[in-house]
Amino acid sequence: MVSRGTADLVRRFYADAWNRWDDAAVAELLAPDFVFRGSLGDETRGHDSWRGYRDRVRAAVPDFHNEIVELVAEHDRAAARLWYSGHAQGELLGVSGGGAPIGYSGAAFFTAAGGLLTSAWVLGDLDTLRSRLP
Repeated sequence: MVSRGTADLVRRFYADAWNRWDDAAVAELLAPDFVFRGSLGDETRGHDSWRGYRDRVRAAVPDFHNEIVELVAEHDRAAARLWYSGHAQGELLGVSGGGAPIGYSGAAFFTAAGGLLTSAWVLGDLDTLRSRLP
């Protein structure tokens, strides 16, 4: 059984909080103590900490884009297969991007409660990402 509520939260998380960098969407989508493990390996807790991670990614890749390739949701859980892309302008994984186009795959696993996302555990194909950096 597909939970449209959880699937919609995940879609909005990527469309609004990430791709549009919409800070107002953060409080609408994420629990106050939202736990996040990002594709680059960083872990955060809470809105401000998550925004800090997102903004570090944005500083390195100003046009960073998350594409949901596949999304499966049931009740309060969801899993997404993702494609990340953009142009690395700043430092990413300790390397100056120099404008290099990047693209790499990822997978994310979410939990939700009370109409908000409570956690996301994300893995990224960092070997492919590293291979695309100068």
